[in-house]
Amino acid sequence: MNKNIVLTGASKGLGLEIAKELLQNGCNVYAINRSLTSELERLKNQFPENLFIDLFDLSDSKNIKEKVFKNFLSYNVKIDGFVNNAALAYDEIITNTMHEPLDKMFNLNVFAPMLMTSNIIRNMLFHKTKGSIIHISSISVHTGYKGLSMYAASKGALEAYSKNTAREWGEIGIRSNCIVAGFMETEMSATLTDEQKNRIYKRTSLKEATDLGSVAKTISFLLADDSKSITGQNIFVDSGTI
Repeated sequence: MNKNIVLTGASKGLGLEIAKELLQNGCNVYAINRSLTSELERLKNQFPENLFIDLFDLSDSKNIKEKVFKNFLSYNVKIDGFVNNAALAYDEIITNTMHEPLDKMFNLNVFAPMLMTSNIIRNMLFHKTKGSIIHISSISVHTGYKGLSMYAASKGALEAYSKNTAREWGEIGIRSNCIVAGFMETEMSATLTDEQKNRIYKRTSLKEATDLGSVAKTISFLLADDSKSITGQNIFVDSGTI
């Protein structure tokens, strides 16, 4: 694709899979992560000229402009796309809600993507780029899962934000879509027992976890020019969750 893509949360799981997919398709990837994993380091060795890594905790949302857009991504970098993948799940029943973890999750899941998007659209305007913005949402917004109400609320906010971004900036060619991902085998879900996972799989048409590669390839399509008429949408990649 030969595009410059900003990706958050690329150190492992889905983010790492997205980074691999984009690099293999000829993109330059500007990855923003809290930490450098051995998997991401190996990817950097494989694509030394195309993968750029910034270590920054996006839950520190007040410092995004200074730390990311002045120190890492200057206006010299023409940004073609943004994939907002970094997220935190506050898994708790509603009656046990605590302010501190709730505040941390919304900083990372909602405030950081909004501030990242604001600065990225400024970059696209500066370079007159018809860019593509993609937020990763969750099937929990649409089906509900016990213990995930706060997490689902943060992802639901992103879906509303994405649709309004599409409406606000579509006329100059900037698109915004959400990937509504189903239950995937990632570190975030690793604490669940096999019984809990199987109960979730039974709620899908395919009776299996959502494939990371399938999500990554759909994101790659939404970043490409082939998807230029798609904006303001929630694209479900969820093994047919019902």
